[in-house]
Order: sequence, then C-alpha cells, then structure tokens
Amino acid sequence: MMDNKLRVIVVDDTITYRKIIADLLSEIPDVEVVGTASNGKIALQKIQLLHPDLMTLDMEMPVMSGLEVLQYLKDTSNSIGTIVLSAHTTGDAKLTVKALSLGAFDFILKPQGNSLQQNIDTLRKKLRPIIDTFTRTRQVQDILHGRKPFTKSRAANACEPKANKCLSEERCLSSEIQSRSFHRRIQSILRSAKPVEIVCIGISTGGPSALTQLVPKLPADLAAPVLIVQHMPPIFTKSLADDLNKSSALTVCEAANGQVVEPGFVMIAPGGKQMKVRRESGITTIQITDDPSENSCRPSVDYLFRSVAEIYGSRALGVIMTGMGNDGTLGCRLLKECGAAIIAQDESSCVVFGMPKEPIEEGNVDIIAPLENIASEIVQSVKRGAVV
Repeated sequence: MMDNKLRVIVVDDTITYRKIIADLLSEIPDVEVVGTASNGKIALQKIQLLHPDLMTLDMEMPVMSGLEVLQYLKDTSNSIGTIVLSAHTTGDAKLTVKALSLGAFDFILKPQGNSLQQNIDTLRKKLRPIIDTFTRTRQVQDILHGRKPFTKSRAANACEPKANKCLSEERCLSSEIQSRSFHRRIQSILRSAKPVEIVCIGISTGGPSALTQLVPKLPADLAAPVLIVQHMPPIFTKSLADDLNKSSALTVCEAANGQVVEPGFVMIAPGGKQMKVRRESGITTIQITDDPSENSCRPSVDYLFRSVAEIYGSRALGVIMTGMGNDGTLGCRLLKECGAAIIAQDESSCVVFGMPKEPIEEGNVDIIAPLENIASEIVQSVKRGAVV
C-alpha cells in the first residue's frame, strides 16, 4: 500500500545524482521516492508539502546548502531522517561531520570509480543497508516512544532474525529497569574496583552527534585519557576531532602513532587505520597500524578494547554507544573478564541500538545510561575508581 511505504525525497543540485539515487531507492521494496529537489530551499518546501520520512542530502548546493537545511530542521524540531551524500575532500568532510553533529542519520561517500556503472553499483551496495537500518531503527523508536509506526508493512521484518524481540513492547529492553538491576547486582564488586586509568569508547552510526553532546561535558581535570573509535573513513576523523576540540575543555585530536597516552587528551582513531595501546618501559603509547579490518571495520572497537584489556585490565572503563552492527561485543567481553567496568548507552537515546545491544544482553554491562548522563558516569568512574 502506498501509505505504508518509506517516503523519501532526493536532494542534490546535480541532475545525474538525483536520477541515480532516485532510481536506486525505487529498487528497494516498500520505498517510495515522493520528490526531488535541486537546492535546500526547494527541499524545505517539498518537505512541508510531502511529509517524507527520509531524505538524501547533498551538502554543497546553490540558494540554500545542505547544512542550512539541517540547521533549519533542527531549529524547527522536524524529525525527518537524513542520509548525507559527501565527496572525499577535506572541505566536504568538515561539512559532513557538522551535518552528523546536527543529527543526520548517516552518510555515504560519493564513489570515484572508473565508470558510471561502477559508481552506481557502489552506491547501490552502500545505500540499501543504510535504508534497512533506518527502517528498523525508526520502527523500534516508534514502539519505545509509543508512536504509531511510520510503515506497517515492514514491521514484521523490522529487526534481523536474532533481534526480532526488539519489536515486542513487553520484551524491549527497559533502560531504567535494567540500570537499576545492574546497579544492585554488581554494587559490591564495583566498590572494590581499582581506580580507572583509561576510558575507551566505541561508537558508530549517530556517533558525531552523540560525541558532540558527550565530550564537551568532560572536565579539563579528568584524571584519565580517553580513546575513541568512531567508525569513519580517512579525513573525516580528523575533521571530527578538530570540531570537538573547539568546544571541549580537554584536548581532542586524531591519534598519532607513538603518541603518549596521558590525561588531558581525547584521542580519536584515524579513519582507515587500526588503533591500539602499547606499554614499554612503563610508558603507554598509541600504535596506529594497517592491520586487517575486524567486523568489517577499520578502525575497530574490538581491536582497541582488546589491547586496553591486555594492558589496563580492571583499571579500564569501557563505554559502548550508538552504532550499527556488533563491533565492540568481543571487546566488552574481554574487558569484563579482566574486571573492568562497562557503560552502555540506552536504547531510547541511540540512533541505532546495535553495538550496545549484545554486551547488555550478555550481562557484560554495569550501567545503562541515556546519552545525557554518560559523561557524568565517566567522571564518577574516574573520580571514585568505580561506577556507582
């Protein structure tokens, strides 16, 4: 049925891209392209008229840019989802990071293949999983917040087979209840935990926006360094670090090989590389490597967490946040086996409740907190040596 479909608008100043994206979206079952726009001003007019669920958005357009569109939508509390189409340049990376911090759901790099058909095939491969994830996520969020789902026909398949229980109201994870039970269950263990000497954070889809809210809340005197794996390609992690550094009391940077791990710094793993910690002669440093992807990710949360578990053990604090997939599940398990504490972002505040889900269900998470409380949980952990 027409009104059961995911309604999408395609916004790009290039007619070729408008047609390619619209055609690719039309190939996806239960997706309807309801309109296109060549600039931000026309896009806003069509959004008001057509009420789409999602838009694909180019950043650099005449009359009104993609960034201006997102800022307007945020200021007017419009909940339309956004997938940004970005080029590979440093300038576009900065714009894309800003767009993600304004609430864009995800982004796709415009392919640079040798032929038009190759580029179309690349876009098809990247676009479908994001659309599917957006659909599943919106379905779950609708249920969690008591809203009528925006598409009925996809409800039965809104989660992958092993995650179907997410769609049952009575079986959805209740963050408040889970948090209380975890607090009670491990209170005595955490009171005897060793001081936290390092904080490691794993995050993906929804990450730039979440980190924009989290990192500036960390105080300048935080007595532990913070290492972050944010799933992003090269160039984009540098732009993210620079953007966060402007609003943070701590020094935020893209991590460099050989950099000393010390308090006062938030270090983000470079896109397209792996990051781990290494200790020699009592000094811990960052190692940036070209080791293979893990969980199809480079940088990988598991890769970092594994090295942190090996070197810091119970003196580490792991934080697993919004993101697609299960990168970080193994890392959280290893940290927990070493006696470290784990904080997870709750379902209702995640853009995608993928990465925190399995660690929570495995019982490896000590605190489940909404995004707005995670910074304070980190601060308390570092100050007291335990999550309380």
